[in-house]
Amino acid sequence: MLHLRIYAPAELADRAAGVLADSPAVSSLAVMRQAGLRPPGDLIMADVPREAANKILDELRALGIQDEGAIQIDQVPTWISRAGLRAEKDVPGAGSDTVVWAEVTQKAYEDTELTWSYMSFMLLATLIASIGIVLDSQILIIGAMVLGPEFGAVAAMGLAFVRKRPQLLHRAVRTLAVGFGSAILLTAGLAAIARGFGWIHLAQVVGPRPLTQFVYSPDKWSLIVALIAGAAGVLALTSARAGGLTGVFISVTTIPAAGNVALGLAFGAWHEVLGSSLQLAVNITGMALAGWATLALQRSVLSRTQPYSGMT
Repeated sequence: MLHLRIYAPAELADRAAGVLADSPAVSSLAVMRQAGLRPPGDLIMADVPREAANKILDELRALGIQDEGAIQIDQVPTWISRAGLRAEKDVPGAGSDTVVWAEVTQKAYEDTELTWSYMSFMLLATLIASIGIVLDSQILIIGAMVLGPEFGAVAAMGLAFVRKRPQLLHRAVRTLAVGFGSAILLTAGLAAIARGFGWIHLAQVVGPRPLTQFVYSPDKWSLIVALIAGAAGVLALTSARAGGLTGVFISVTTIPAAGNVALGLAFGAWHEVLGSSLQLAVNITGMALAGWATLALQRSVLSRTQPYSGMT
């Protein structure tokens, strides 16, 4: 169940309330006249099942409320309502399978914002990955994978293609390029310093590493895992069941590949740089393509099975 709060100017409030009142999916509706101070107008509150949210939000946006007021969406964790239960039963589909496009799109814009915390996590994850490679430690590699913040931006690329949002695509590509590029260069610089102190030797970078050789050896399985992980990650982000997202983080070799690129640059081991760069490109491309295909399939399936799901 979702709770909608709508701040609407007086000239749009009646039309917005009419949209909600006319929908059989709305189980609770309240209008507080002249409750809004900024913007001035009315406050409208309504409860709707997730399955019906897209169509209702599309109709509210068509009124232009987002330009002069605001629409807020809250997940209701627990609710007790016979009318709400009846509305959920009457609306086709399952709430946990429904993609609320406004919710997913906002999350994508947040995940593609180039912030200090994003850059910090990228650097710290890449540093841990490079240490894991030097020590040939799978535990450190897994830790770096979980710490890396890059999946949100990768998933946003797929969403940008499905929703035809070139600005979102530009933000995602920029965030990934700046994030990985900065983390690799800074890690390479620190690795060069460690090399100068004698803490890291060339043999640790180019020698046999049976536990972490997958970092610089992309093959068909790298692409297959990236495709599967990308699809699983998008499903976790778009559904009400997000428990599988951590598994995605420890399935793909993006951050470890970046760490190995940094070590290769510090030691001039260009075959390591090439192999890991290819591994990084394969994983990002595979996840982005899988995300696009998964979202496109979800939109197609929902438009046929859930008439209230909306198309935009």
